[in-house]
Amino acid sequence: MDFTFNEEQKAVQEAADTIFAGLVTPDRVQAVESTEDRFDRDLWAALAKADLLGLALPEGHGGGGYGMVEFALVLEAHGRSVAPLPLWATLVCGAMPVAEFGSAPLQAALLPGVAAGETVLSAALADVAGDIAIGGPGRPAVAATATDGGVTLAGIAFAVPFAHVADRIIVPATLGDDGVVLAVIDPRAAGITIERAVTTNREIHPHLHLDGVVVAADDLLAGGDPDRGHQVLDWMLNRAWTGLCAIQVGVTEAAVAQTASYLNTREQFGRPLSTFQGTMLRAADAAIDTESVRVTMWQAAWRLDNGLDADLAVSVASWFAAEAGQRAVFATQHLHGGMGADIEYPIHRYFLWGKQIELLLGPPSAQLARLGQQVVDGVRAARPVPA
Repeated sequence: MDFTFNEEQKAVQEAADTIFAGLVTPDRVQAVESTEDRFDRDLWAALAKADLLGLALPEGHGGGGYGMVEFALVLEAHGRSVAPLPLWATLVCGAMPVAEFGSAPLQAALLPGVAAGETVLSAALADVAGDIAIGGPGRPAVAATATDGGVTLAGIAFAVPFAHVADRIIVPATLGDDGVVLAVIDPRAAGITIERAVTTNREIHPHLHLDGVVVAADDLLAGGDPDRGHQVLDWMLNRAWTGLCAIQVGVTEAAVAQTASYLNTREQFGRPLSTFQGTMLRAADAAIDTESVRVTMWQAAWRLDNGLDADLAVSVASWFAAEAGQRAVFATQHLHGGMGADIEYPIHRYFLWGKQIELLLGPPSAQLARLGQQVVDGVRAARPVPA
């Protein structure tokens, strides 16, 4: 498949690269990571000013009307910078589902603020994504009880990205025996306790303890229809996983580039490390792994934007991002020798991000099992495997 970008996509790529490269340095990332919120708000404002936060949102709400392919270019640039930023959480996990399934009042209340950089969103997908990755039904841990005009939520939503700074969070919840509703909640509402939790890559993904949280009908995605809940979750997860794959492309690409520079300048026995066969082959493998993540990610994003069956493509991309992506960042850190173990040196952060993305996507073995089950299900249903 030809992934040649058009002029508008090239402009998006250039704008994103310029902002991240111009504003993000290792010292700045370290400084932001030392703050309480771990959120680079100045960078966030710059992305909003460049109209990149609203890129994939409807034009009627201040967005650009573009799709997953265009926003993946922004996510790639984010991965290259490893900046502490709720970009994936806000746009892919939060705003895109609201734009697709939210009520008119909910869209009007949230989407213009997202595009302007004034509103941060997130979603509690960890439990559901983990279940699906290991072949389970994806049943949320939070329970919903129907009330007049809405639902009431109880339970724990685990590891919600940037929940501590989010203005609204999408929480999937079980309703009845098989139904699922997706409620958009204010994390500061009555009945919610936020438990701080820090991830492998030093982001804050708190747990939300919900006790009798009241959600109005307008704040339920897909009209609160419990029979559509699993379909909405599948839609969300396909885009969430593809977004993580896009970030992983940037992470591995930057790690390989930094490693190549290091090997070309670091000498051993009077020769640059890059001239040794062992280091050359290891770096080449990491570069090949990066391209594997890239091409499978673009396949998934393209299919999503064109309304095609993307389940297999997303599973393939997720496996490559988890398996090959983590392998690539491990190799780049290893090739730095003792410098790779120095947490004051930038390369270690790419290893942490690569590992965190693997954890969010689910174990590679589970990804392969899910992919295999999808192939089997397709054969049984006499569906052709997408090219």
